[in-house]
Amino acid sequence: MRGKIIKGVGGFYYVLCRDKVYTCKARGIFRSEGKKPLVGDDVEIEVIDASADEGSIERILERKNELIRPAAANVDGALVMFAAASPAPNFGILDNFLVMMKRQDIDTVICFNKADIVTGSELMKLGDIYKKCGHKVLFTSVLEKEGVEEVRRLLKGKTTILAGPSGVGKSSLTNLLAPGANMETGELSKKVMRGKQTTRHTELIRIDEDTYICDTPGFTSLYVDDMPARDLKSYFSEFEDYEGKCRFLSCMHINEPSCAVRDAAENGSISKIRYDNYVRMYGELSRKTNYTGKVR
Repeated sequence: MRGKIIKGVGGFYYVLCRDKVYTCKARGIFRSEGKKPLVGDDVEIEVIDASADEGSIERILERKNELIRPAAANVDGALVMFAAASPAPNFGILDNFLVMMKRQDIDTVICFNKADIVTGSELMKLGDIYKKCGHKVLFTSVLEKEGVEEVRRLLKGKTTILAGPSGVGKSSLTNLLAPGANMETGELSKKVMRGKQTTRHTELIRIDEDTYICDTPGFTSLYVDDMPARDLKSYFSEFEDYEGKCRFLSCMHINEPSCAVRDAAENGSISKIRYDNYVRMYGELSRKTNYTGKVR
């Protein structure tokens, strides 16, 4: 029987097959082959106890892709959600997430929720920051149910990572997109012994046929710490227009003289917020990198 892994906790995998969730263990051969089942994997299972909905994962089907952070497979895109206010968006965490996704070739859409409590000009400023670097930006009010259908259309037919800090409306958005999520979460919580509405592990929630959101734990901190500092600039797409315009071809856009990127940040051509986050991330990576350029 074929199914999809929607959750993995403590060596148990919850596989959705034909509208039923089976609790499965993975065959030992996967460990000897250096394979580990991931949330999002399409798998073949053998039902061991039909009355208890228990089975065994016999085969992991070929993956379209495999993400390291969050650990997931067969992902089509990411939707990162922040509140437009209350709490104010943490642009440092947001930019870390965008770099992390871009490194894994995952297109990311940015969603600012609670749009009903800020002015139109404030929303425009938020949109301008990230539209200039090539990201689609959505504004929603889950409370007023505004923008939710646009999100639904965007997700249709895809498996999309849903990420963001706690308290920005991810669970409420999920409940609107998948009204059965509460019931499903409650059923799973008995098996994994956790409370409802608290995401502690990455899990898939089905919105519609072939449409899933990959809910991830809320993050209060997120670091990019496993790449050479010199590679960072290639993940800030708004810098590309200034390549070759700096005095030095090897310019890292930090404190070199006649730097076109730094000048663009000062005159507002690119976001000063984004540039400052680049400088911060570059400094953090530099402290973790030895003279050969390898990450310590």
